[in-house]
Amino acid sequence: MSKKVLIVTGDAVEALEVFYPYYRCLEEDIECTIASPTKKRLQTVCHDFLEMETFTEKQAYMIDSHASLDDINPADYDGLIIPGGRAPEYVRMNKKAQEITAHFLENDKPVGVICHGMLVLTTVRKYVQGREMTAYTACRPEVEAAGATYIENHLHVDGNIVSGHAWPDLPGFMKEFFKLLNVKKEATV
Repeated sequence: MSKKVLIVTGDAVEALEVFYPYYRCLEEDIECTIASPTKKRLQTVCHDFLEMETFTEKQAYMIDSHASLDDINPADYDGLIIPGGRAPEYVRMNKKAQEITAHFLENDKPVGVICHGMLVLTTVRKYVQGREMTAYTACRPEVEAAGATYIENHLHVDGNIVSGHAWPDLPGFMKEFFKLLNVKKEATV
């Protein structure tokens, strides 16, 4: 039986942080659903450091969400990924997004959060208090305000949560997420 992974995001999601996990799941024959506040074509963005002390943002590729958050039953999924970008800033205010996230944490299912994706976890504080996680450096105050310990490493695993700093950490992030999901790579001849 194939595993099922849910990606919760919205407009202004960091392009690499949604495309990379989505296609990696498909490569592993994992059924993957992208859900957003409304089912629609999402505008992704590209963040990078150019000539400013903070990151810049440019529009990137479009990607379809497959479902509205309201249509998601989290019990149907084995794992959750929350990418970064600016999407988590408003997705975290969605009550259904909070319920979905709480379900995965409460039931000890694999949760992968990268970059600003951690902002969604801060809205379900009782499940992250006392936990260790990393995120994009600017999210440290929110992580600590939620009662979690901010880890300065670019990749960290604490129980069922794998957290990553930013898109350059995606290879290790997905490797650790797949370990939590118990995806085994079979040798091919």
